[in-house]
Amino acid sequence: MQNIKDIKTFVTNNPSEIKEIINRENYQVIIVCSYYDFLKTLRQLGYRGKIIYELQGAGVNVEKFLEPGVQTVKTYADAILIPQTTHLIQVIQKFLPDKKVFSFHNCFDFRTFKYQEVETPPRPIIGWVGRLEQNKNWRDFIKISSLLKNHIPNLDIWMFEDASLAQKSERRQFQNLIQKLGISSSLTIRSNIPHEQMPFYYSSIGKSGGFLLSTSKSEGFGYAVVEAMSCRCPVLTTDSDGVKAFVIDNKTGKFFNHSHINQAVSKGLELILIKEQREQIIQNAWQQINTICDPIQYFNNFEQMLLSITDKTAG
Repeated sequence: MQNIKDIKTFVTNNPSEIKEIINRENYQVIIVCSYYDFLKTLRQLGYRGKIIYELQGAGVNVEKFLEPGVQTVKTYADAILIPQTTHLIQVIQKFLPDKKVFSFHNCFDFRTFKYQEVETPPRPIIGWVGRLEQNKNWRDFIKISSLLKNHIPNLDIWMFEDASLAQKSERRQFQNLIQKLGISSSLTIRSNIPHEQMPFYYSSIGKSGGFLLSTSKSEGFGYAVVEAMSCRCPVLTTDSDGVKAFVIDNKTGKFFNHSHINQAVSKGLELILIKEQREQIIQNAWQQINTICDPIQYFNNFEQMLLSITDKTAG
């Protein structure tokens, strides 16, 4: 909620209020993100316009997530929207081969979300953005950070999360692991940082000589990776599918294989210690997201989708 500014936004799960909003706003198209049960609800509330079902953020078990809702999507959605991410494309082809599909990269406002001039932090920083849950794979992040500290003893570790989303059992396991590995004194955890403040933190991580570490098992897109790249913060990431559109190994970032902790440590040290390669990666990364995530291209794709679904033409 703290990130919504200057956009007409309604927050409710009350069916009568939703129906009132739909009738008042007279939407021609509604996009339902991930929560497929709401497709049926919209029709039951009397909505007769077009519905697009957008699938993102389902994590590594996307088939398990979508399968119970396949019939609902078939019945109530007019089309599907997904990013150009291989595993999402394959899942849609498997479960919903006859549905009209729109697939294009998400946009990113690199003109405003960008590098800020910051003071150089006194110590190198490793950053991580996510939730304390299985798909974001915080355990590997903690293990990798702990081993990196053996090589760089003054390393700082920054984690950005939404504390309200972590299950109590997951939080306990997290606390136990950081105590066991002895990194509590080097760890700073920030919860629910407003999005507009994140360029400062990404810029600081990059300026420190550190990097963003992404340990996700699967990503539909990987916004944190793009955000870091836009702020001159190099990225070390698992090959989590969605990020392959903009991370090219040793050119715009670095990849390591899932659960290969020692490989991640080695590549992390390269990002910190090989200065010339690091600077080239930073420059290449910025160029890559400017090309892939251009908001103007996204606007054109989105407009064509709306025109197609409503059988209209531009102009």
